[in-house]
This record gives sequence, C-alpha cells and structure tokens, in this order.
Amino acid sequence: MLKELLQRNVAWAAERVAQDPNYFKRLADIQRPHYFWIGCSDSRVPANVIAGLEPGEVFVHRNVANLVNPGDLNCLSVLQFAVEQLKVREIIVTGHYGCGGIAAAVDGERHGLIDHWLQPIRDTARRCEAELEKLTDHHRRLDRLCELNVIAQVSRVAETPIVLDAWSRGQGLVVHGLCYGLQDGRLRNLECTLTGPPGG
Repeated sequence: MLKELLQRNVAWAAERVAQDPNYFKRLADIQRPHYFWIGCSDSRVPANVIAGLEPGEVFVHRNVANLVNPGDLNCLSVLQFAVEQLKVREIIVTGHYGCGGIAAAVDGERHGLIDHWLQPIRDTARRCEAELEKLTDHHRRLDRLCELNVIAQVSRVAETPIVLDAWSRGQGLVVHGLCYGLQDGRLRNLECTLTGPPGG
C-alpha cells in the first residue's frame, strides 16, 4: 500500500510540474494563506479539496467533530500561529453532516477517551434540547446538532484571548461557520459570522 501511495505522489508531482514548472518553487518560497480552517478529522472532508483551494491557500487544523476545546493546546497553538504569524483574515469552522463524532456524543454508549473529548457536544445538545426535540427524524436531529456545534465553536474561537487580542489590535479577522454535505459535496453557510467579540 505504501509503495502505491508513493507512486501516486510521483505521478501527482510530475503532473503539477507539467502544468506549471514553478509550482513547487512558489509553494516553498512563502506561506501566506488567507484562510484558517478548523474541520473534522473525517477522511471524507479534506479542506483544500472541498473548498476548491490549492496548497498554500488554507491553513488547516482538524480534530474529531471540529471542536475548539479550551484545554486543547494543539488547536490553540495552531490558531495563534495562524492569527499572529500568518495573519490569516478568515477563520472557518466547518462541520459535516453525518459526523460520527456528533452521533457518538449523544448515542448513550461509552466509547472510551473520546467521550471526554465530545462533552462540549453533549453540553450543546442539553442547552438546545427544546429545539432538537421538535425534530422527529433522528438524522435531521443529528444534522441540526452538527450545525449547532459549529455555531458554538465559532463563538469559542471568537472568545479565545488569541482572537480577542487580534481584534483589540485592529487586526481584520472574520470567523465563519459552515457545514459540508457528504451527500452533495456542498458547503452551507450557517450565517453565524462574527467580526468582533460575541455580544460586543
């Protein structure tokens, strides 16, 4: 399998150079992405591919269910680097319908360490229980919880000292929330964009 992967890489690199001889030189010279993407680790949701972006155009952090946990030093470190060093202009939290992390958070089963990681989703489900109970279709309820989770993570990003400090410095920074449909390949804007502190 690894041999096949390496062969695919050789073919991909050769194709890129054939189309544009300076492709890799440009990528190697500098990294100036416009976007920072916080997405799910799901292998079916690669940021560059679904957004139609080239390498170098989006800086990416992925984890199970696209969470921004206050104790996740990995996510916060990547966020800080994106905001302070790369000077990204737009942060995009992207969930996806059919997310296994969303389903696992509320299925009542025990899954091990991931149960602790998914606690913010259960908190969101409890907070939005009245809205979710109105949805009688199980899949639609999970899809809505996926959306509500993205909206909650947009607020979490906007409440981090990293983003609050950027806004206080006058740095132009926008935080968006999107959901991706595995069934149709479309990104949906959840209309929860923030350009300043929540409630500010």
